[in-house]
Amino acid sequence: MSYVNTIRMFVRVYELGSMSGAARDQRTSPAVASARISELEKHLGVRLFNRTTRSLQPTENGRIFYEGAVRILEAIEDAEAAVMDVTQNPRGTIFVAAPLGIGRRFIAPHVPAFKDLYPLIDVRLRLSDRGVDVVSEGIDVAFHQGILEDSTLKVRLIADCHRVLCAAPAYIARRGMPEDGAALVRDRHDCLNLRYPGAKEFQWTLTTPEGPRRFEISGPYESDDGDVLTQWALSGRGIVMKPQFEVAEHLRSGALVPVATATPPISVQLSSLSQHRRLKDPKVRLFTDYMAARIKEELRRAIDGPSP
Repeated sequence: MSYVNTIRMFVRVYELGSMSGAARDQRTSPAVASARISELEKHLGVRLFNRTTRSLQPTENGRIFYEGAVRILEAIEDAEAAVMDVTQNPRGTIFVAAPLGIGRRFIAPHVPAFKDLYPLIDVRLRLSDRGVDVVSEGIDVAFHQGILEDSTLKVRLIADCHRVLCAAPAYIARRGMPEDGAALVRDRHDCLNLRYPGAKEFQWTLTTPEGPRRFEISGPYESDDGDVLTQWALSGRGIVMKPQFEVAEHLRSGALVPVATATPPISVQLSSLSQHRRLKDPKVRLFTDYMAARIKEELRRAIDGPSP
């Protein structure tokens, strides 16, 4: 098994281009990662990486070995998955990524119950509103809220999420009620923007009589945490675009009111993303099925409100 771990370490060093990054990924120290790579090079009798103080680049032998190493790990994962299917005793670690809002509301609360059902499965949950690279970051399941671009990943649609533009009554009293997207731009309304490193320019895609159209909005506030934007909106600092489920309670109470209703935002999809081969793993399938069912129920409750 130690040789398998060494191969797995090599693959992560190759994919991440960093000894320290691979060490963090494999939950060990950079010294251990470096020692494993050195042992592998000694065993093979070739250099796999060219190392300098500033960079680490694979050699030609490293590129060749990587292709074979990936096939070895895939074969092992397939064999383990086949055994787990037969024994109905899935085990191992699942790495999961999700946006902050989705993760806090709909995934994290259900992880303990999933663990109770499958005590041999460990869950590593990473929450962030930034985009994640499922392949390079070693993610088994990534929950995604937005408009999906073309992808080689396996996409499972969980729900369509309607969005709403809304603001606090105090903001509307101060700045007026915008009727549509054109008014947002013309009157330079304070729009609260979700922005993180690598995010695109500030544009909101709204539904117009002519079809979807992008509006270049502006505003003095931005954050990479969607919940922060909601709090700013509640305090009367501007207009926010949010999935309906995230602000449904505030809309029911009147703390937030819809604005620019003539041009509502286009809906987005809530989906799970996985590499095709990862879905062969029973623990990944079990986790995805479990969370998808609970997310659908939680979304319904959030939008409909508590039962009378």
